[in-house]
Amino acid sequence: MFRAFLPASAALLLSTGCQTALPVAGSQDTAVLQTTAEAPPGAAPGTCWGKVVTPAVVETVTEQVLVQPAQVMDDGTVTEPATFRTETRQAIVQERKVDWFQTPCPNVQTPDFVDSLQRALRARGHYRGPVTGEMDARTRAAVRRYQTPEGPDSGILSLDAARRLGLVAVPRPGDADADDDSAQVSTGAA
Repeated sequence: MFRAFLPASAALLLSTGCQTALPVAGSQDTAVLQTTAEAPPGAAPGTCWGKVVTPAVVETVTEQVLVQPAQVMDDGTVTEPATFRTETRQAIVQERKVDWFQTPCPNVQTPDFVDSLQRALRARGHYRGPVTGEMDARTRAAVRRYQTPEGPDSGILSLDAARRLGLVAVPRPGDADADDDSAQVSTGAA
């Protein structure tokens, strides 16, 4: 059997909250975009979201279909063998999956924020590059290595990962703006 599917690196990743839809420069993910067009149903206004779309896994199935049964005499002698037709069809083995995750909004991800992110990832052994303040391919790869075990398999920083790294404050129970990360940015370096 043959399985056809897109590699995980081709999963579509989106982060909402930007002014325009632009490709992210230097990305290893060919379909990484930032856009304002999408958010999950029921998302709070002013929040920013990313999503990972895992494509469906499609399998090619080949079967032999009986066209005419064998002609058999009463004594069991086969006078004419059965005839079969080969049919090939596509079957979905795993459905397409969309996983949404909240992200720090782009207005929060300043060069100082990215500096702190790079230092926090370096301290945890995930980033080995220079601290540049740029969300480049090396930084996104480090973000992916850090957050994939407990969160999305994405180079877009999730809000949960930013909180675990100490870059965004953890909301207190009962905060009215618990999901609005724009007011909860930590200014200290990690």
